Amino acid sequence: MLGIIGGTSLLFSELPRLEKKQVDTPFGNTELLLGDIALLMRHQQGIPPHRINYRANMAALAIAGVDRIIAFASSGSLNREIAPGSLVIPTDCITMTDIPSIHDHAIEHVMPSLSPELSKRLQQIVPDARLGGTYIQTRGPRFETVAEIRAFSRVADLVGMTLASEATLACELGIPFAALCTVDNYANGLADGVLTYDEILKISRQYRDRTAGIMNAIIRTIA
Repeated sequence: MLGIIGGTSLLFSELPRLEKKQVDTPFGNTELLLGDIALLMRHQQGIPPHRINYRANMAALAIAGVDRIIAFASSGSLNREIAPGSLVIPTDCITMTDIPSIHDHAIEHVMPSLSPELSKRLQQIVPDARLGGTYIQTRGPRFETVAEIRAFSRVADLVGMTLASEATLACELGIPFAALCTVDNYANGLADGVLTYDEILKISRQYRDRTAGIMNAIIRTIA
């Protein structure tokens, strides 16, 4: 079964008709939308990025029978060549915050990665998306400082607050994981004026039909 993780970029998009179900996991409960696919909205009930129960979310997808995941992630650009409105399929990630693990009582090491095969297939479905780039995850909910963005831009192309945690847990669960980043803004210091969350929501509204169309194409092709 295909699992889709939606975030800010899907807040204003029309979602497929699916059945809402609470799934109990060893890490807590979470809510999925289930049918031919499993859809998880990571910010359900207004949960901010630093309060997301990533372990419960990813465990719930595994319990539901998900065997591949595509995540939508709202991102800021660290590269002026990647303008707001762009689509990027990252191929690597960096974290500047704690990464959760399902292995609390055993010494287990995984090699985190974004699935090359699933990423290439995603790019075939979304040919306008740029394949390649590094995503760096910060804790949130605050935006990054200008100095932080200046440092991050030397090693990464995109910045966000969720993707590396989800990708790592997917690897621990043995589930191939790929992501489509919707670039909503230039990061702090690259943007003109003061960056606000309202600006990000405005971009999400502007591209809601495109995002919904991409999600439906993914479901038709991969599910």
